[in-house]
Amino acid sequence: MRIATFNCNSIRTRLDAVIAWLRQHEPDLLALQETKVVDALFPLEPLRDAGYHVAFRGMKAYNGVALLSRAEPDCVQFGLDDGGPADEPRLLYARFGALHIVNTYVPQGRAIDHPMFQYKLEWFARLRRWFDARFTPKQSVLWLGDLNVAAEPIDVNNPEKREQHVCYHAEARRAFGESRAWGFEDVFRRFHPEAGHYSFFDYRKPFSPDQKEGWRIDYLLASPPLAARARNSWIDLEPRSALRPSDHVPVVADFGD
Repeated sequence: MRIATFNCNSIRTRLDAVIAWLRQHEPDLLALQETKVVDALFPLEPLRDAGYHVAFRGMKAYNGVALLSRAEPDCVQFGLDDGGPADEPRLLYARFGALHIVNTYVPQGRAIDHPMFQYKLEWFARLRRWFDARFTPKQSVLWLGDLNVAAEPIDVNNPEKREQHVCYHAEARRAFGESRAWGFEDVFRRFHPEAGHYSFFDYRKPFSPDQKEGWRIDYLLASPPLAARARNSWIDLEPRSALRPSDHVPVVADFGD
């Protein structure tokens, strides 16, 4: 079973690249974030023609999540349901038998003194309560997506210069850590404990595959039973060198029986 996550930064702009990636790597599941399109304009048919069931929820120009799957999900739900903002274009839940998939695009936060940063911190807390209410760590749960936090110093270059950044600030890392403490293991780090691996690269700087200047803010986080089945994980840098690329690249993991 191959599962990947990719912030495509506009599914319509990146549609050909996504379909090419699907054909090359043949994932069983691909979670997308920042689809940036209202549902009525989502390019559903080309993805179906590529062999995938597609669930999605979006909005104009911002946010948006989608899940492409070889198998049809047993159920699909969108958003948080605790009485606060549902944020349906930021959370997609799907179940495939005993496998639970949670695809999220966590708020970026804008600036430390902006109300959206506090919203981001509370969003992580709300998500932790959402996990607590629905699952136990004995189940096979995969939380994946663009989580907009570099969890450790090795997840960003020049971390000493990023302490006031909304994606590395101590409060953001704390909030993320409290959500992960539900029982999630970082699948990529199981296979790559060393520094220098990134999934996001600033458009304003030239890119090369050897570039060591970026952020690792895209994750596949697995509950213990699922993490034990992980066989490999990697970051695919190739799409970043393509014409009109996203500023993110896919993160992939393979799971066995």
